[in-house]
Amino acid sequence: MKAFDWHSDPITHQTHITETYRNTQNVRRFFTAECGDHFKFDRAFMAWLKGGKKKTMGDAVKEWLRREQAGRRSQR
Repeated sequence: MKAFDWHSDPITHQTHITETYRNTQNVRRFFTAECGDHFKFDRAFMAWLKGGKKKTMGDAVKEWLRREQAGRRSQR
């Protein structure tokens, strides 16, 4: 089985985040489409993505939205 190509393979919510995960333009397009134009990577989120627990890109979308919502609440 060939390694997932984070630069060009189609990304869905079911795509597993692998050891070869990279923050590519393809990944950024996926997150922007799923999370909105205000999506951005930050160090804490990137560390979460690369953390040892198995996860999917759908899990990552949920986590980013959760963090964004928590950030909004803390700014009130």
